[in-house]
Amino acid sequence: MATTRRKSPTSRALQTRPSTRTKPSAVSSEPEPPFPKQHQRSPGLESALRPRPRFQADAYRAAGKLEGKVALITGGDSGIGRAVALLFAREGAKVAISYLPAEQSDADETKKLIERQRGTCALLPGDVTNATFCDQLVDTVVAQMGKLDILVSNAAHQARKKSLQEVTDAELERTFQTNVYAYFRLSRAALRHMKRGAVIIATSSETGILGSKELPDYSATKGAINALTKTMAMELIDKGIRVNAVAPGPVWTPLNPSDAGFPAAEVAAFGEDSPMGRPAQPEELAPAYVFLASNADSSYITGTILQVMGGETSGG
Repeated sequence: MATTRRKSPTSRALQTRPSTRTKPSAVSSEPEPPFPKQHQRSPGLESALRPRPRFQADAYRAAGKLEGKVALITGGDSGIGRAVALLFAREGAKVAISYLPAEQSDADETKKLIERQRGTCALLPGDVTNATFCDQLVDTVVAQMGKLDILVSNAAHQARKKSLQEVTDAELERTFQTNVYAYFRLSRAALRHMKRGAVIIATSSETGILGSKELPDYSATKGAINALTKTMAMELIDKGIRVNAVAPGPVWTPLNPSDAGFPAAEVAAFGEDSPMGRPAQPEELAPAYVFLASNADSSYITGTILQVMGGETSGG
């Protein structure tokens, strides 16, 4: 979800003259930097972002691919999680989202959006760094909705640092607890209830493949997510449960503007160094999750890290 920023001496100059980059018409209407200078205190709110992230996916056409399914999405109040929750609901799934209590206003908006399209959305606030909450979260979903078919481990924490020496043990622990431990614990709890045909999806990052010198702990967690995804996929293939991950490039969500180490001036230029010259919008990521969640589309895919990186190429 974060992006590796490659400094270019010409990047600022390019903002002052027409771009020569040729883009497909399908993506030319998405917002491009420079954005307004802005910063939020972590965890950040989508309602305060300018421009507002695009999550409605108006061009998407649902086909009932998740009819009758129950999905749990962590970090489902905003960003990628919100966009995924909306598309899952449009595809017929009942959705439960977890989020930090500080994000309640975003979660309320997500629930209203889902219910407006006649979907079902349960709000389950809490902190996924708490092992007990991870177990209780899964059990609550099953108790309220009767089962669990799809787990999307999407909640994340990041904080840029200028050097490895600035990453404290406390920060290292928080990043791993949020990004890796929660994925492990939620998957372990979910597997007590999941049946053949169930799906687990994690949100990885291009930093887990390419690395990022400003995000050593975050990059390490995303690499760990990739390895855990492949490991669980091997273990669960005989049980008919598929496990995959999505690795986004830069995405316009509250995660980066609320990064304590990411100044407002750099937020304004977020994503400009990607091959497409801009960050993705959440609505551009969500269809990848639908694809991996749908047994109609991806029944032969497990153990893969699906790269949605805006033209950044890698064999990882």
